[in-house]
Amino acid sequence: MVGWLVIGLLLGGLLAITANWAYAADPIVTESTSTVTTNGSMTTTVKSPPPSAIAPQFSAGNGNDLCTVGASGAVQTQILGISVGSTFTEENCIRLKNAKTLYDMGMKVAAVSVMCQDKKVFNAMMMAGTPCPYDGLIGNEAKAAWKVHTAKEPPEDGKEEPNAEDKRNRALGIIGTIVGGFLLF
Repeated sequence: MVGWLVIGLLLGGLLAITANWAYAADPIVTESTSTVTTNGSMTTTVKSPPPSAIAPQFSAGNGNDLCTVGASGAVQTQILGISVGSTFTEENCIRLKNAKTLYDMGMKVAAVSVMCQDKKVFNAMMMAGTPCPYDGLIGNEAKAAWKVHTAKEPPEDGKEEPNAEDKRNRALGIIGTIVGGFLLF
């Protein structure tokens, strides 16, 4: 079948070439002259919309099942425009997804252990009388192990890595600083 296709293409190309030769004739030449005389001046006004910096849009988490938060901003002056944006990972969202995945796989103790990496959850579990697992121990044995190994408890909220809201606020602060700087120009 491919052979017939190639033969057909070759024959079609040959036919096109011969048809082109058959219609090749001498070019038509016309001669004409014209004279244009103008006196005066011309003013050109160009009206265009002002330049605009458009902040990038981040659709993080809108049904995408992502653990990200977006922040963006833009500023425009008559000379220069700038837009910036970034995304940040929400650590607690990742913790929840990991715990749910472990729980769905039947690993309930591991799921609780993941959740216990948050100090608030850790404290709530202790207050409820169901301490977080410790090195495979659960129940009263885990409670006794946590009393001995207090250094391994999750850190307090103030000592943890900044959450997504803090990161977003920091990014917006940087964007605000850039905007303020451009307003001085």
